[in-house]
Parts: sequence; C-alpha cells; structure tokens
Amino acid sequence: MTPSAAASSPGAPGLDIPEVTVAPGDIATTTVTVRNDSDIVEAYSLEIVGDCAAWTTVEPARVSLYPGTSETVTLRLEPPRSPEVRAGEVPLGVRVLPAEHPESVRVLETTVRIGAFHELHSELAPRRRRGWLRGRYRLAVRNQGNTPVRVGFTAGQAGEELAFAFTPERHPLEPGESAEIGLRVRTGKPVWFGAPVVWPFTVDAAEVSETGEQDAPRPEEPPVRAPLDAEFVQIPIFPKWLLALLAALLALLLAWFMLVRPAVRSAAQEAATEAVQPRPTPAGEQGADGQAPGTAPGTGTGPNAGTGTAPGAGSGGQGTGGPGGTGGTGTSARNGTGVGGGQISQTIDVKSNRGQTVPGTYPVPEDSVFEVTDIVIANFQGDEGLMTISFGDRKITTIALETFRNQDYHWVTPIKIPENDTVTVEVTCEKPGTPASGRQAQGCHEVVNVSGVLSRTAQ
Repeated sequence: MTPSAAASSPGAPGLDIPEVTVAPGDIATTTVTVRNDSDIVEAYSLEIVGDCAAWTTVEPARVSLYPGTSETVTLRLEPPRSPEVRAGEVPLGVRVLPAEHPESVRVLETTVRIGAFHELHSELAPRRRRGWLRGRYRLAVRNQGNTPVRVGFTAGQAGEELAFAFTPERHPLEPGESAEIGLRVRTGKPVWFGAPVVWPFTVDAAEVSETGEQDAPRPEEPPVRAPLDAEFVQIPIFPKWLLALLAALLALLLAWFMLVRPAVRSAAQEAATEAVQPRPTPAGEQGADGQAPGTAPGTGTGPNAGTGTAPGAGSGGQGTGGPGGTGGTGTSARNGTGVGGGQISQTIDVKSNRGQTVPGTYPVPEDSVFEVTDIVIANFQGDEGLMTISFGDRKITTIALETFRNQDYHWVTPIKIPENDTVTVEVTCEKPGTPASGRQAQGCHEVVNVSGVLSRTAQ
C-alpha cells in the first residue's frame, strides 16, 4: 500500500499520505494506492478515523485485488463553513483492514491544514427608541468564523447631534462565541415643544487589532456587510396637549377677571346695601296712639312720669317639681314692651333629682300670640334621661339626654302658641352627669331657650 505519486507533497517525508490543505466550504481530494503483494485474492476495507471523519469520505470504501495488482482510492475532504471546524492542523487517518488477514490492519496518517475564515453576525435591538435626551440599545455580536477575533464597534451619523458610547468598546470572541454590547445614544439639546425629532444613525461591528485599529479586508472574505440602521426619536419635554391645556386655563383666568369677578363683586355690593338699609316698621307693631312697642301711656310727674309696662314683660311662669325636685323657671328678654309685637327670648331652667320627672313652663300672656322660630337646648352636665318639649297640646319632640350636650332647632314658618298656652319642657332624670368641675352632680340640670315674636291680639 503506497501513496499516489500524483498526490505526493514534496517536503513532507515520513508521511503515509501527503498533507492536504483545504478551506472550510471548499472541497479537496487526495489519493492512496492499495497494492496486493500477497499470493491470494484479498479484499480491503478503508475507513476514515480522527477529527476529519465527519466530513471526509473514501471512494471506493472497499476494493478486491488479485495477487500482484493495485487500485487507487480517492479521499474527498469537504469541511463545512462553520465555527466548529477550527482553523489549523487536524490529523487524518485511513484504516485499511484486509478481509483474509485482519491481523495485518494498517492505519495511514497525514495532516489536514484547514484554512481560516472570518465572519461576524450582529443584531441591534431595538432599532427604534424614544426618549427626551438619551436612549439605550443592545448590540448582539456572534463570531461565525473559525478563528478567534477581537471585535470593535463604531456608530455613525450624518450630523453631530448625537453622541455614542459602547460598553465595552472592544470585545474578544472565540469561534462560535456570542456577546451583548450596550450602546447609549445621547443628544445635546432638549426639544421643549412641537413634534418629535427623528435622528437616524448606523452601527457597525468589525475586527480590530490589539491597538484598536480596524483590520484591512481580506481578499478571501465575502463582501463587507452593510452597517445596521437605527433611529433615536427625541420626544418634546412638553407635549402638544399640554399647550392646549395651558391655553384653556389662561382663557378661563381671563374670563374670570374680566367677566365673572366683576359680576360677583356687584352682586356682593348689592346684597350689602340691602342688608344695611333700614326696614320699615309694620303697622301692627305701633300702638293706637302711635307709640313704639313696649311702652304704654302714663301720667305723673318726676323722672318716672309717663312710663308703663306691657303684659308679659316680666318673668315667665314656674313649674312645680315632685318631692326633692325643683321646677323649671322661665325668664324672658324682649326688645320692647307694650302693644304690638317684638322679638322675645325665653329661658326655661329645669332641675330634677334622679328618678323624677319635672316640668318647666313658660305661659303665653293674655291677649298675645307667641310665634316660636328657634329653640336652643343645653345639657351641659351630660345627664342621662328624657326631655319632652310641647307647645300647648302639641308635642314637638322627645330627646334622649345622653345623645347631646347642645342642640338647636329652627323653623322658617313660626309655630304659633295662643294666649294662656304654655311652652312646656318636661325632664325625666335617670342619671345625673358630670359637669366641668369633675364631680358627679346631685341632680339633673337642663336649660332650654325659646325665641320668637310675641304679638298682641287686642288693640
């Protein structure tokens, strides 16, 4: 078994098969001549062993020879263009196995020189980024060649409005290795108002030397890849709708100061003028002789001559309590006395002991009508029990004392109480409270103030 003379490579003595040089993606062949020097017919099986077995074939893979004859076998090498086929020297072996004498197996060896190729694959994500002043991108780079490389990154723009920064600026890659590079794009000036501004730019990844300079293109390499296109969309600080909102607010302010505010001032001044104007005295509030309410004609001499007191100008009626209790006492204050009518405020003070029910009353004077408009109730001790308020035969309300300390009622339409009827406040004391002194009181104590207009029914 001898190598083919046509495939021999000078300068490589001692090899069973000449050295072979092949580039990934190409095809290379070499031959081996098999000779039968035995005295019997022999069949030989040929098999590729080693790292090249995956992409090397033998044609034919089995030969049969008569004694003294030979045959040439072709070795076909087809390494793929892949990072898995590293550049450099790879051993190649051909095992020749005789069928009749397997103990005479022989392995022929040689070296295959695999050429280097360079290929980079890069992707930029996202291709379009929005921001006020800066945007961040991710550049994915993969070494698709079969030799280690050092990759550098560059970015370009038609103008000088953008600044670029790669992290890191250079990165070594083994065959088949990938890396992710950060890219930050920044503008120099903000856009305050208006439409977004689009800044296009390009990104490229290329092999560089140790000093950072880009390597010159090799003649065996494919055409130069086009740089990756990307955009940075600079959005304005204040959007369009904000301008419309500010304009609407300014219009509202102008309308307020020019239209609404003067109208409000005018209405307030008219209301104040009406409030300070004197009100005419009703005819029914004057006496028969034209005197003011609350005074009656009198005679006499001295400082007190000519004065009198109208009915009901004194103190109110008194209620009578049960054993140990004190009835309510009514006192009144008026803005005038005499025939006619005027505002009156009546206070009914009711004191009672635990377990007692004590009334307090105020009787309406004869020839008078009491028109009640307001009631103010004070439970200043925090007593517990019940309070019932009645106007004559009409029960106005019943209140639990423990639910309030101060309470008031008001009526737009006055409640009229005729003469000789009473305003009655009935208190049932269940538990005296604790006044401001901090000591529990001996009995319950409630105060009711009734206000309204007291008018005369007879002239």
